Amino acid sequence: MTSVTESNPDIEISRRRLLGTVGAAGAAGLALGGASGALAHSALTGSGTGSATGAAGSLSSLGATRVAFEGDHQAGITTPLQAKGHVVAFDLAGGAGRAEAAALLRRWSDTARRLMAGETAPTADSGIALDAGPSSLTVTFGFGHSFFERTGLSAHRPTALDPLPDFSSDRLDPRRSNGDLWVQIGANDGLVAFHALRALQKDAGDAARVRWQMNGFNRSPGATSTPMTARNLMGQVDGTGNPKPSEPDFNQRIFVPAAGPGPAEHAWMGGGSYAVVRRIRMLLDDWDQQTLAQQEQVIGRTKATGAPLTGGEETTELDLDKIGGDGRPVIAANAHARISAPEQNGGAAMLRRPFSFHDGIGPDGAPDAGLLFICWQADPLRGFVPVQRKLDRGDALSAFIRHESSGLYAVPPGPRSGEYVGQRLLEG
Repeated sequence: MTSVTESNPDIEISRRRLLGTVGAAGAAGLALGGASGALAHSALTGSGTGSATGAAGSLSSLGATRVAFEGDHQAGITTPLQAKGHVVAFDLAGGAGRAEAAALLRRWSDTARRLMAGETAPTADSGIALDAGPSSLTVTFGFGHSFFERTGLSAHRPTALDPLPDFSSDRLDPRRSNGDLWVQIGANDGLVAFHALRALQKDAGDAARVRWQMNGFNRSPGATSTPMTARNLMGQVDGTGNPKPSEPDFNQRIFVPAAGPGPAEHAWMGGGSYAVVRRIRMLLDDWDQQTLAQQEQVIGRTKATGAPLTGGEETTELDLDKIGGDGRPVIAANAHARISAPEQNGGAAMLRRPFSFHDGIGPDGAPDAGLLFICWQADPLRGFVPVQRKLDRGDALSAFIRHESSGLYAVPPGPRSGEYVGQRLLEG
């Protein structure tokens, strides 16, 4: 990883220098996303002997874990779910074009590289995270459909970025959808995540303005006795069917091949991925009025363990042919698990990596809460779209959710050492 030095010699203490006193007991970092090359590792660089439980001069493994900025793919795709997240879309300012976009991505990449390494922001650091380690911070950048027109790069816009089709269940707010540029921030500490959000917003300056911004959360690492699949705000285990990096076709499903497909002008996306982002409101009051048995029938899995109703454990394959004593399929024809299963959609698969959200209580007393759905795939026309079309036609879960905003973004490959994200497009 490229070393990062302080850009301001007057700053006497930096987040990176604070890591230098971490003792060996905090060395519980782990390798992340073997398919992506993004490495999260212990950031222990000093000889301190403090424990990893919060003693003076030490960081726990949660704070010390660092994810590399450079790599074949951007961080934040195969990185394990983080406890806190922000997603934000920007529109380029009037009159801003390719040169301004390139300068902005250069600033953003410099800031992300430093913050992910545990450094202070390169300019006017707010001090919010001075006493924290990297905390698995990731910053991921993407381009919306409109970005290419604004920068004069329409000929380089991949066909996979064509607008998503309309779905009958959509109730989309255009003010909270789309955008020229998209940024995903994740970290295992709320202040570290907010610090990154604030720094990137300031970096935007006069070049871009915020179009929309949303905040999310997940269960904190270590909150359960053993690692397990996350639960959503309905209490359901969510993400069981995700493709695994250990599967031989994982890269093929999630990342754009380096040599195509598509014309040469789209080659800048080799190693990148496409993110579909949706704000899905959960009608939690209606959901909670259902009995446990009714909820499990809607999903097709047990609530306690996430196991299929046809038996086994969470990772047991669905037995979609199994008939119950009443002569009906054990997993109902309109159960969410059945309809979304890859074998029911021509093998279509996507890597779901969401955050939950809660934005307060509405005037009707119902929580404005749900899922910031983020999924990754090599081609949304072979990933998200066929699955959502099928869900749109008869998913039992549709009665309890509303799709309120939507965006599709081309996420370039990870930068090389010294490179900024999107450089191969903007300077190619």
